[in-house]
Amino acid sequence: MRCTHQFFSEKKSLSPAAKWFIALALFLCFTIGSGFSYFVVYKEQFYRLFHVHYQKYPDDVMENIYWLEKAVKADFCNPRHALAKITDEKEWEKYRYLFMMHINLKLIEQHMRLAATFDKEVAYFYEAPWKEQYLRDLEKAEQCFETGLVYWEESKLWAEKASTGNFQFLYLTDIQNWEDERFRIANGELDYGKILNRELARLENVRATFLAMDEKTY
Repeated sequence: MRCTHQFFSEKKSLSPAAKWFIALALFLCFTIGSGFSYFVVYKEQFYRLFHVHYQKYPDDVMENIYWLEKAVKADFCNPRHALAKITDEKEWEKYRYLFMMHINLKLIEQHMRLAATFDKEVAYFYEAPWKEQYLRDLEKAEQCFETGLVYWEESKLWAEKASTGNFQFLYLTDIQNWEDERFRIANGELDYGKILNRELARLENVRATFLAMDEKTY
């Protein structure tokens, strides 16, 4: 998406330590006991490379987004290696819908974390000398929130597919948290559309405050 691609294009080249870490992670993924191929090619494999950092450094979040976006585009592995026990084609179908819903929800979360890196909750009067930098940061945060809205539409689409009457009495207990997400979307309890639009409205107010600042503000 535009938000992520812009940040990747603005990044400096990775340090030797960062390159070593990524190489090690890939090596472990290829070699540690797994029923998958030795190459990372399937959705489930890319999803396993996704990890949530306790720190909110942009590089960490963008790495997570990278793996999640690769998972969106990749093929599913054989049902034998799915992240839930699959016994028939109906379970396999619902599993795929839930997987896509969950991946898109995680992409929303990561874009919101990335937005928080650049967002300004309040525009203080004494920050007037740096308003141009803050305005550029707000634009980046805005792009992340808008990208989140795109993923939210995808999440709702897949959640709807997984909630049809065809699956009324089918519940995949191995991925209960995904089922819970689907249920919360269906009943309106989970609504990233409201959250993201609220953040965009707040951000616009902060931007307006900065734009109103001049040389007399501070």
